[in-house]
Amino acid sequence: MADIYELSLALNLREGLSDEELAELRWHLGLGPKPERLRIVPAFPTVVEDDRGEAVTVDDPAPLLGQHGEAWKVDGVLVAVLLRPEDARCGTWALTVRQEIHPDEFDRTGELLSWLATKADDRHRVIGTVRLGWTRFCESDQFEPLVVRDGEVVWP
Repeated sequence: MADIYELSLALNLREGLSDEELAELRWHLGLGPKPERLRIVPAFPTVVEDDRGEAVTVDDPAPLLGQHGEAWKVDGVLVAVLLRPEDARCGTWALTVRQEIHPDEFDRTGELLSWLATKADDRHRVIGTVRLGWTRFCESDQFEPLVVRDGEVVWP
C-alpha cells in the first residue's frame, strides 16, 4: 500500500500576478520552462550520496504540481490547468489541479499552496481560512477540505 493522496485545487486567483510569478507557477504546473530564479519555493534540498558514499544535500528543483496523464493510485487523470477567463467577474486566472502527492511532499508543496492562498480570490476566503480544494487518501472515498489557515496548509 502506498501513502498516496489525491490533491485537487479549484480556485480563482486575484489580479496582480507578476510575470515572474506567472512563469514560476506555470513551471510548477508543468506548463512552462523553469525560470532562472525561483522565488515562490526558492529551495529544494535533497539528500543524495556523493562519490565517496557520504550523504550530501543538494538543491534539486522539481515542479510540485506538474504531473500530467494517467494517475498511478487515485485512478483517472492528473492535470494542471491555468487559464485567463474571458469573463472578468471570474478573476484574473482560473486554476484547476488534480495530482497525486505523498506525505513526504506535504511541506514543500505546502509552501506553494500557502503562496497560492495569498493570491486567491476573495470568494475562497472565510475568516482566516482560504479554501483551496480537497484531498483524498487513495483508498478512501471520503474527501477532506484542503485549506490554508493562518498561512499554513492543514493537511490530512
